[in-house]
Amino acid sequence: MSMSLYDFSIPALCRGLSNLSAILDKAAAHAAARKFDSIVLLQSRLYPDMFPLSRQVQIACDTAKGAAARLAGIENPKHEDTEITLADLKQRVAKTLDFLKSVTADQMRASENRAVELKFPSRTLRFTGRTYLTDFVLPNFYFHESMVYALLRNNGVEIGKDDFLGAIQ
Repeated sequence: MSMSLYDFSIPALCRGLSNLSAILDKAAAHAAARKFDSIVLLQSRLYPDMFPLSRQVQIACDTAKGAAARLAGIENPKHEDTEITLADLKQRVAKTLDFLKSVTADQMRASENRAVELKFPSRTLRFTGRTYLTDFVLPNFYFHESMVYALLRNNGVEIGKDDFLGAIQ
């Protein structure tokens, strides 16, 4: 049986976002137990020139929904970057998961060679569907997801590798 881009993308992105949501729950519990405003966590950075935790979550969600939309050839839903609480970030993750779950394998069929172009202020990246997924989407998604994990660990949230990976099988 051959594997499609759907098989390599949607389940992995859904799993990552579900794990991210659970990690955000642990962050909220950590802040509540230690009686500090969780906004401190949303604003945390590993280094001054890095994005804060809130932006890391937004980018992980944008990467996932953008991949599903581009590979399925459908409109990419717009999510405003207005989240200011952990609950807001969890809602964004939930909206992204809902969108990913609405995309079908049939919609993504034959997307391996679909042209994908990403325009950034300083450059334009051009991919096939396959190279977009393997060379951009998955590395970018896992980078931002791991930054959320690292930021929370750096702030004392008791999470471990099992939280990042989630339930295996």
